[in-house]
Amino acid sequence: MEGTVLAPAEGTVLAPALEGMKHVKSEEGEMLTKPFLDVCKQILPVIDKFGAAMALVKTDVGGNITRLENKYLSNPEEFQNLYSMVQVEIAAKTAEGSSSCTNGLLWLTRAMDFILELFRNLMEHEDWAMSKVCTEAYTKTLKKYHGWLASSTFTVAMKLAPDRKKFMDVVAGNGDISSDIEKFCATFTPILQENHKFLASVGLDDMKA
Repeated sequence: MEGTVLAPAEGTVLAPALEGMKHVKSEEGEMLTKPFLDVCKQILPVIDKFGAAMALVKTDVGGNITRLENKYLSNPEEFQNLYSMVQVEIAAKTAEGSSSCTNGLLWLTRAMDFILELFRNLMEHEDWAMSKVCTEAYTKTLKKYHGWLASSTFTVAMKLAPDRKKFMDVVAGNGDISSDIEKFCATFTPILQENHKFLASVGLDDMKA
């Protein structure tokens, strides 16, 4: 039964992702494929805590992680650096295909932007109900890339957002959730910005659904 998952014994539900972010870059500052995907995987249990409101996001994120991971596993040496997958597809002129890894990375990054914005809203607007927290985050991040159908489906789903206090209690576990959310936003934002910057440099940051 979803929603009955116990919080990790130590710290907040964000703790594993915060630990993972320390390893996302190589010593030379390259974005590494597996550590980046691992961090995104560690965010799936966080998305889970939203229940039905985030079912679409969870499926989307999970699918894009799997797509990128399969590519990585096909040649871990060649695809050790995250952007190498995109460069291979650009050379093959397949980057803009809907099933490309480039597309997968773009939508995975956008979904993470949405999660970050959601957490920012939780911190900055203590009086907002959870459905407003989610809807405002959606409007600011994903909405402009979605067609009418996806947009209306999302907007309806956001109304199923859990009670704010219950959600915060669940994600807090026995750690300091406010502190972890601040760290999460501060650490993950530049990583995602780097993905956007790279995708923009090759003219692929504005693809729509």
